[in-house]
Formats: sequence, structure tokens, C-alpha cells
Amino acid sequence: MTERKQRILVAAAILLVGLAGVAILAAVSGTAAKKTINPIIGSGHMKITSPQFEQDGAIPARYTCDGENINPPLRVSGVPEEARTLALIVDDPDAAAGAWTHWTVWNIPAADIVEIGEKSVPGGAVEGLTDFGRAGYGGPCPPSGEHRYFFQAYALDAELELTAAAGVKELEAAMRDHILDKAGLIGVYRRQP
Repeated sequence: MTERKQRILVAAAILLVGLAGVAILAAVSGTAAKKTINPIIGSGHMKITSPQFEQDGAIPARYTCDGENINPPLRVSGVPEEARTLALIVDDPDAAAGAWTHWTVWNIPAADIVEIGEKSVPGGAVEGLTDFGRAGYGGPCPPSGEHRYFFQAYALDAELELTAAAGVKELEAAMRDHILDKAGLIGVYRRQP
């Protein structure tokens, strides 16, 4: 074996030992659980559903700008025991200008919540600014074609110190180091001509 190959093998071994040490330290410090959460689908334990539409199903017009423009009922299950609060972000990634935020809610008491009722916000929760320029739910209202609407629930290990004047960027920044798990539900809506 050449001297160059030996140096490469030694460097690779040192790198592997270093990575193993980092993984052990992360596990010992308790941060490993947060790092294993898939940023798109979470752990798979927590779920968010609605009795009004299924995953990838059509959102009833009642919950859109063509109906009563009220939030649909949502059920959250599998919330980690150590969660203190939940946060919810509803957005439309198919909007022409990029993801359009339809609803943000945070500081939902995790221990008390099984369902977020239709046209309601859990006690103690805060609604933030949306891309409609106001706080509160703004239903699907695509200008053309069928759009997807992502209902994303986050289990957090803290209560967030944000006012109702905060938007989705501030919410995401405040949540960043506090996410224990997340779950998503996608609904679709197409306006009738």
C-alpha cells in the first residue's frame, strides 16, 4: 500500500471516530431526539387530521373564501408527553408569489388539546399575522387552478413569547430550537367557474 493511501485511510478513520463521538455526545445531552425529526413529515407518531377532508382530499367550500371562510375542525394526536404547547401553520405552497400563509396559531396548550373546533381558537392560543395582512384564519381562495393547502402542527417544548403582530417568519424562528415533533395534513381546493 502506498504512503498516500495509508494517509487517506488514517484520515478517514479519524473522521469516523470523531463523528461517532459527536453522535454519542448528542444522545447523552438529549438533543438526538430533536435532530431525528424529519423536517417534512416529523417522526410519524404525531398526526393531524380533519373530519371534513382526508389527506390530499378536497377542502369543503365552507372553509374557503367561497363559503363561510372559517377554519375547519382539526384533530391532533400522538403529541409527545413532554410538549408544552402546539403551533399551527397553514399555507399554500402553490401561490404564484411563493408560499402564502393562511393561518398561524401558537401557544395552544398541548395537554388540553385533542381537537381544534370549527371556527374556533383554543383558549390561551395566539393567532398571528397572515399574508392577508391580518390575524386569524383566511381560507383557500386560489385565483386559478387547484392549489394545495398544508396544515402543519408542531409540538413544542416551550411557550413562545410572540405577540399577535408576529408573522410566519418570526414564528418559525421562535420555534426553531423547540420542535419535538410535527405532523402535516394536505387538502386541495379549486374554485368553481
